Amino acid sequence: MALNPNAMVPVIIDDDLVLWESNAILRYLANSYGGDWLYPENPRARAPVDQWMDWQATELNTSWRYAFMSLVRNSPAHQDPRLLAAAVKGWTHTMNILDQHLQKNGRYVAGRNFSLADIPVGLAVNRWFETPLEHPTFPAVQTYYERLTEREGYTTWGRNGKP
Repeated sequence: MALNPNAMVPVIIDDDLVLWESNAILRYLANSYGGDWLYPENPRARAPVDQWMDWQATELNTSWRYAFMSLVRNSPAHQDPRLLAAAVKGWTHTMNILDQHLQKNGRYVAGRNFSLADIPVGLAVNRWFETPLEHPTFPAVQTYYERLTEREGYTTWGRNGKP
């Protein structure tokens, strides 16, 4: 609580800077420590990265929250079958958006190359596959998941058997 009023992780401390919120931390680290290859300085190149990071934080995270709390965390406050069904339907809808985008637009969410956006989106994709629910076939998302697994960091921190 002293570091994050939301009482959540992550939080980083970099010298005298205390920063919370995952995507803000990612952007800060890329900007501060030579991450132009992940988060380009050029506004046109950066815009799709920001777009997909913001989509993950708003649309995608909102869609999975109830189902995850119900099925993974077993929260007593998240056990209404109708709300769970609606949440799974909404989550499936957002994953379909991702699948359609990946089919049309490239190997990674912001284009041909791995970018900062693939970190939060990739973690959300892992959560999708690791949550015990019926998963419709999304071939481009599955291929993306396998492609991310080729990265050592993703295998360690993303596709690690934990949602």
